[in-house]
Amino acid sequence: MQRHLRALVIGGGVVGCSVLYHLTKLGWRDVALVERRELTAGSSWHAAGAFHALNSDPAMSRLQAYTVALYPELQKISGQDVGLHYPGGLNVAATKERWDLLRADVARHRTMGLDTQLVGPAEIRDLCPIMETRGVLGAIYDPMEGHLDPAGATHAFAKAARLNGAQIYRQTRVLALAPTGRGSWEVSTDQGTIEAEHVVNAAGLWAREVGRMVGVDLPLLPMEHHYLITEDLPQLAGVSRELPVVVDLDGEMYMRQERRGVLLGVYETPATPWAVAGTPWEYGDNELLPPDLERLTAALEKGFTRFPILHSSGIRRIVNGPFTFTPDGNPLVGPVPGVPNYWAACGVMAGFCQGGGVGLALATWMIHGEPDGDAFALDIARFGDYATRAYVLDKAREFYSRRFRIAYPNEYWPAGRPSRTSALHSRLIARNAVHGVSYGLEYPLYFAPRGEPAEEVPTLRRSSAFGPVAAECRTARSHGAILDASSFSRFEFTGPAAEGYLDRLLAGRLPQIGRVRLTPMLAPSGRLMGDLTTLRLAAERFLVFGSGYLQAWHLRWFSEHLPSGGVSVRNLSIDWGGIALFGPRSRQLLARLTAADVSDTAFPFMSARLMDVALAPALVARLSVTGELGYEIHAPQVCLAAIYDRLAVEALDLGCVDAGMYALLSLRMEKGFGIWTREFSRDYTPLECGLSRFVAYDKPDFIGREAALRDRDAPPGRRLVLLDVDAHDAEANYLEPVWAEEERVGFVTSAAYGHTCNRSLALGYVANHAAAPDTALHVTIVGERRACRVLGEPPIDPSGSRMRA
Repeated sequence: MQRHLRALVIGGGVVGCSVLYHLTKLGWRDVALVERRELTAGSSWHAAGAFHALNSDPAMSRLQAYTVALYPELQKISGQDVGLHYPGGLNVAATKERWDLLRADVARHRTMGLDTQLVGPAEIRDLCPIMETRGVLGAIYDPMEGHLDPAGATHAFAKAARLNGAQIYRQTRVLALAPTGRGSWEVSTDQGTIEAEHVVNAAGLWAREVGRMVGVDLPLLPMEHHYLITEDLPQLAGVSRELPVVVDLDGEMYMRQERRGVLLGVYETPATPWAVAGTPWEYGDNELLPPDLERLTAALEKGFTRFPILHSSGIRRIVNGPFTFTPDGNPLVGPVPGVPNYWAACGVMAGFCQGGGVGLALATWMIHGEPDGDAFALDIARFGDYATRAYVLDKAREFYSRRFRIAYPNEYWPAGRPSRTSALHSRLIARNAVHGVSYGLEYPLYFAPRGEPAEEVPTLRRSSAFGPVAAECRTARSHGAILDASSFSRFEFTGPAAEGYLDRLLAGRLPQIGRVRLTPMLAPSGRLMGDLTTLRLAAERFLVFGSGYLQAWHLRWFSEHLPSGGVSVRNLSIDWGGIALFGPRSRQLLARLTAADVSDTAFPFMSARLMDVALAPALVARLSVTGELGYEIHAPQVCLAAIYDRLAVEALDLGCVDAGMYALLSLRMEKGFGIWTREFSRDYTPLECGLSRFVAYDKPDFIGREAALRDRDAPPGRRLVLLDVDAHDAEANYLEPVWAEEERVGFVTSAAYGHTCNRSLALGYVANHAAAPDTALHVTIVGERRACRVLGEPPIDPSGSRMRA
């Protein structure tokens, strides 16, 4: 056994072997993998082995497409047969809502680079003769879906890694992990001790145990999952074409051919967690859980109805094996916050769809310092300490039970709620607020009319929120509005080295004392790491604001670049909250709560002051996301309710109302203002997304400067534009394609109805030749093309005079 390694991967399933292979593929040689028993001994060996590239998230779709395309190459490199079958796949719809969703999905697949098509019942019967299509409206057909031999694929990764010089130690259980004090890890195993510069937790069912060795509770949980394999079916004897992989989305089941029989898997309700307290170390070696067909009766009835041939077939085998789920179903990948050189590659529910891409993403991250493109959907830092064991149990069960259910764009699932609430939550509930949730925190979406249910009906089209949000937007523009802004993150940087540290960390110019600046943050590649707002309160005190759900992600980045002394950073996001005021009467409203001079002369646009608001000490910043005169009041949560109560009283005769995040999104769309994850992300550079005007290219040193200069001097091939859309009963949605005749020239990033300009608006990236003002284009909305045109300026206050009033 080698005693000193650059990287040690813990876990010999498909994910661990993929990470090992990709580390060697990208150039590292001094790497090894340890496996407590034999390769595949956890959940890899009993996986159903199906694979596909379809996923609603572009980052997940990219890694799945890479995984699917990798298998033939992997088989050739390793010489290991992976049992590849490419019969294609069908995702079936049996309801109108599902069919609408599939039509929208096929359009988005064009943006993702996937070659899928819609097929009707007759084509489905031709592809899958054993399927009953009564009640079926259609399906998505993907020619690249298929299945493989799970053991063969895992061993192919392992053999390819060995050919590149990696070592694999089987029958080697990790007992403990301890930092050496040299930036490396001492890994104690039952076969001896290894020192590794980097440790990768790819331990699958035992990832929680390997996490606890370093004091981390990883948000994942194993769930029981059943599938059955039939005896050979006479109808499949002698057929020349293999059945496609079928996912019956409304029946919540999947089917594929297995030799001359079929494999049928179900996602039953309620879900059954396994080993909640921890996975026993002795579990494994081709061990399965006892089947429970009684629990599956209702689910199997759906399967036997969709595939009637199963009524007369014998069952060869029933498999009940555990595999891991995270609260949102996506993997946990990347550097674990607060634990240097300790990496996660676990929680991979669909290992043979995603394992190759996970391995590439993590290896790229480890070797080059950042992943290739936006990987937040799988980044472990998307979860914070709100993800307790109880929370993970609730959410993982919910996700499993809703595995194939429609996830509407305006739907927030109920499990694990409420986890965190701001000091205003009960007051807003009393005012009939409908809440969403972000990073565990409840925040108001809109306010339902008095006497009506405080709930929004999930839909792909305009919802029950449309009317109330319209009223909030119009009042905000004419009078004013109050918004609970506690869901944004707040970081405080102090110390003599704070200025120098932030000047290097942020690509924008730092503000003077008492001022505010928009300050993009870049990675070394020049890609965006944040669209942050920086306030300077003193020579050595700064506050940086961003998206609340990115706080662990940003704090990890801040910590990775923190010098050894002279600056400290505090995350105030939980202890502090915020209230936003916006609208032409917002200055009058604020003035009623403070003795400070808030006139335009004393308190100009993009400035910040410490002042007493009501009876509380607060930080007030004058800035606007809505394009109106506006202020943000930031104060400790214990003070927030008292401030709000005074605001609510004083707002009455001014005509100001409560508003939610939907109104904010509509108002910012009318100004063409972008937001993170949609217009801004690690997929874009400052020049592409319009943030280059906030980059101080003449600063001598900031992270990503060289790449940013190259970006500035090489005009991008696409631009962010605002579109006026001829919509009917639905707005455009994320990633829906934009067309110039039959040429796909771009895609939508976000959209909303502009209630004060009476237009359906969308922001999106389009090719340069389609970006000129008044260019006539089309955008796909729920599967139908609608006319749109490029706007040369925002429809509301293009000069920006209102927010500077």
